[in-house]
Amino acid sequence: MRLAVLALALPIVAGCAESSPPQESKPPAAAPAQTYACLLPGEQRMLVAELFFGRSIPGRAPLTEAEWAEFAAQAITPNFPAGFTVMDGAGQWQNPSTGEISREQAKILLVAAPRSPDLAGRLSAVIEAYKARFHQKVVGIVTRDSCAAF
Repeated sequence: MRLAVLALALPIVAGCAESSPPQESKPPAAAPAQTYACLLPGEQRMLVAELFFGRSIPGRAPLTEAEWAEFAAQAITPNFPAGFTVMDGAGQWQNPSTGEISREQAKILLVAAPRSPDLAGRLSAVIEAYKARFHQKVVGIVTRDSCAAF
């Protein structure tokens, strides 16, 4: 997967007003940070990250299971020793330059971790290691706040 999707929800306000002269538009106020309590006992707030690693490698056969296992041991485990989940996927993306649609097998990494000052750096380290080792231009990532218990 080459693209990560970012959804931004904005409140929509509808109303009726009598005819009046146009007023200068003002930028919307920033939405307050969402705070919520986790639903089940024992859960804590965490960041959930899904990373999408394409298995097609330029100039050679696709990434093998052995290569993935070695990468996971050397790059993912040291950054997320508390645990993670890996799934196989089939992805599709459109090259923004050429419009060409490509399909490829993928590895999907799911990580739930408490927010910490080094979390972004650990996620970036995994992404950059994969890109460098397997000559990838992009590793897709989707992040969201959630609650989790392990």
